[in-house]
Amino acid sequence: MLSAHQRGWRTYGIQRGFEGLLSFEGVVKLGPEEVRGITHLGGTILGTTNRGNPFRYVGRKADGEEYEYDRSDDLCGAFRASGFDALVSIGGDGSLQIAHQLALKGLPVVCVPKTIDNDVAGTQRTFGFDTAVSTATEALDRLHSTAESHERVMVVELMGRYAGWIALNSGISGSADVILLPEIPFDIEKVCAKIRQREEMGRHFSIVVVAEGAKPKDGAVALVERRGVGTVDRLGGIASQVARAISERTGKEVRALVLGHLQRGGSPTTYDRLLALRFGSAAVRAIAAGTFDVMVGLNGPTITCVPLEEVVGRPKNVPLDSDVVQTARELGISLGD
Repeated sequence: MLSAHQRGWRTYGIQRGFEGLLSFEGVVKLGPEEVRGITHLGGTILGTTNRGNPFRYVGRKADGEEYEYDRSDDLCGAFRASGFDALVSIGGDGSLQIAHQLALKGLPVVCVPKTIDNDVAGTQRTFGFDTAVSTATEALDRLHSTAESHERVMVVELMGRYAGWIALNSGISGSADVILLPEIPFDIEKVCAKIRQREEMGRHFSIVVVAEGAKPKDGAVALVERRGVGTVDRLGGIASQVARAISERTGKEVRALVLGHLQRGGSPTTYDRLLALRFGSAAVRAIAAGTFDVMVGLNGPTITCVPLEEVVGRPKNVPLDSDVVQTARELGISLGD
């Protein structure tokens, strides 16, 4: 926002995602005074929602039943009626897809990739990811003492949806013994073999990191709730399934822990603070140049503009031949395959 202010632009924030613009009640000024001192804060000062898709807006019938309908034209009208010259959309793949659809309707849109999952194509990193990995790694560090003193197997479920970036990076950094990723369907017998091997070596505890989107061979992703009106599938429950299976097969005392939304809070790391500021400044430069329907992304040492058509619908998963996966294997970490 300060980058825009330096150019003499007036900037506004839309609260609760696109919902705030549709209602005309969620637009607030974001000048230098309004954003002063927020760099160290986590989350979003504007609020967010996962039910604000204008192309799948949620309505309610007289009998209370919910349904979806398209309000994208209303949103475009509200944008123009507000007198805005450009829209900066901040979010993950879902937000990017909405932004691209709006750009095809003529809205001048620039996107900034923000998701802890790091699963957005066109950028090496999304901001929020480094903070989530740091939080998860600290949690794994703390679990080691309990696991070792009680000779237990601790199964830790981490976020990431259908990409294993958080689980892989924090699992290696937090000295996990097993890491289960969505990209590699696992064999529970291989997982148990690793735990038995550690037992034979006199290591009577193990740390198992499971990405929420991980699934067994010939199995399915665990869901808390299937996609409903205006929402997406809610993943969760794989840690409990894995913990039960390990206990039944090894006789070990096993505990499951879902780190959940703790990964999404707290003060951002230095890396995330700097990356977010760089992305924001790059988005302002793109608007100044009249470059729209793009996402700013980290590619190599610099921030570049990537066409949204090259990004949306192309989730970035962990490459199985990446050096990080190779590092895990060479450290003796089981990936369940």
